[in-house]
Amino acid sequence: MPQPISAINDFVVKFANVNGSGSASANGLFAKAILRMGIPASSRNIFPSNIQGLPTWFEVRINEGNHLGRRGGVDMMVAMNPQTWDKDIAEIEPGGYLFYDSTRPLPDSKFRDDITVIGAPLTEICNRTYDDMRQRQLFKNIIYLGVLSALLDMDVPAIEALIGEQFRGKDTLIKPNLHALQLGRDWAQQALDCPLGIRLEKCDKVGDPSSSPAMMRRRSVRFTAVRQCAPGTRSPRPRRWRKRSPRIAPGIAATPKPKSRNTRSFRPRTSWPRSAW
Repeated sequence: MPQPISAINDFVVKFANVNGSGSASANGLFAKAILRMGIPASSRNIFPSNIQGLPTWFEVRINEGNHLGRRGGVDMMVAMNPQTWDKDIAEIEPGGYLFYDSTRPLPDSKFRDDITVIGAPLTEICNRTYDDMRQRQLFKNIIYLGVLSALLDMDVPAIEALIGEQFRGKDTLIKPNLHALQLGRDWAQQALDCPLGIRLEKCDKVGDPSSSPAMMRRRSVRFTAVRQCAPGTRSPRPRRWRKRSPRIAPGIAATPKPKSRNTRSFRPRTSWPRSAW
């Protein structure tokens, strides 16, 4: 079995969910919290159809060096959709991590030997805490966000601040979401070895556009263009901005072009329909 992946601020997390389950809010909080920690990250919502009940994916690439394009493989898969289980498991890199809801036992044939499997009884926690079916589904997403916050060593105050911003004006929803977040985090700290080999550390790489690769390329192109101009001179105007002059010999005045005899004078429309003209 290969060694588990070990990386700081450089890995890919992918969420496999069911469309319409309320997972988009929790996944968005995950990506925003990473940015609040000062770590560059890019997120992509992947869904083949916007129909409730069909699969949807949310991929987050975290890279301190601002390399945020999609790459092959996934370092951690949050598998919450049994319909796409086999496909999701196949995407995990050797030595990667699988996080899933372990309330319902699965046979060993559903897992791989070269990855680290992390199971959390999310449905059991929800059934024990909430009575309403809709609350069980919605808060399940916040509970797994709390588990991930412990596994990846995320900044909890940043997540709590984002929850307060998301439900601003709806104070009755803030406390239950904070409670669900703490439920997942407390369970993970008691039952699992936290943090994992892949984890997050605060930095200050977000908010400085001069450090991005795109800005460095722009700066290089601008410097090259300045060097091509002689000192003290202005760069020539583009041809499309030059004022055109008549092509005549010097000293000869340009004669105006006579009007064509076939030109018609049109009157403004005064009535409707057009056949009345």
